[in-house]
Amino acid sequence: MRDMAGLCDYVDDFDASSDLGHGGHETPEPSDGVEVAQTVARTLKRLRQALQQQRRFASDASHELRSPVAALRVELEEAQLHPGDHDLGEVLGRALSDVDRLEAIITDLLALSRAGENTPIEWETVDLAQLVRTEVFRRADRLGVQLRLAPGVNVNTVRLQLARVLTNLLDNAQRHAERVVRVEVTRNAHTAELAVFDDGAGIAEADRERIFERFTRLDAARSRDRGGTGLGLAIAREIAEGHRGTLRAEDSPVGGACFVLRLPLTDPSGPPFHDGDGAFGCQMLGNPV
Repeated sequence: MRDMAGLCDYVDDFDASSDLGHGGHETPEPSDGVEVAQTVARTLKRLRQALQQQRRFASDASHELRSPVAALRVELEEAQLHPGDHDLGEVLGRALSDVDRLEAIITDLLALSRAGENTPIEWETVDLAQLVRTEVFRRADRLGVQLRLAPGVNVNTVRLQLARVLTNLLDNAQRHAERVVRVEVTRNAHTAELAVFDDGAGIAEADRERIFERFTRLDAARSRDRGGTGLGLAIAREIAEGHRGTLRAEDSPVGGACFVLRLPLTDPSGPPFHDGDGAFGCQMLGNPV
């Protein structure tokens, strides 16, 4: 029972505010086969990992918020010190741009914080093709969106959350695409699939999981991704998992990035869909800027 006693001492002494990130306070690993001790040890390890992730997230969020605040301060202080050397319209325009970025980050932070809440929400059966058409038609993008949509692919979902996933994926595609943005809806056995493609630089296979981490922007994409918050893909994946689905980055048939959302079908008994059965055609939809 020495392991059990040592584990009890560790639990009594555990202080999340001081233990986090210090290698000298590792969770003891019981070796005497006591099931309770092993369970407590695993729970404490998960708690430590969760708290470490929370601290990293708070640090990253603070850094992301500090940048536009610092830029805003510089703009205003320069204009205050040398009012005759600055065009008021230009100063206000740059200041509003920084405010827009702050608002976008805060909105995404709130969305992330609510993604895991057990709040009452309204689930409904949604036809993916209809949802895609509705959301794409509302947008004003620089590139028109090619649609290849199978009809009757129904999922049980929170419509606003699913629309947010599509919006985030389309925003990402529009930032990186050269000429092509495409959305496809298909069914495969018991799964509904919604894929968003672009013909941009793409994502290296080694980065295809890291891209879903909060505040991650790949080095090669930073120069073209200044409008993003670094949270859109993380939010999309959290929503997907909350719907008992998955969201992954995969190979793109048009040479760039491809994000595939897979959700359980509400009617898995329907006929499987494949490209050659004439069930859908390709159309261009959207309001290019």
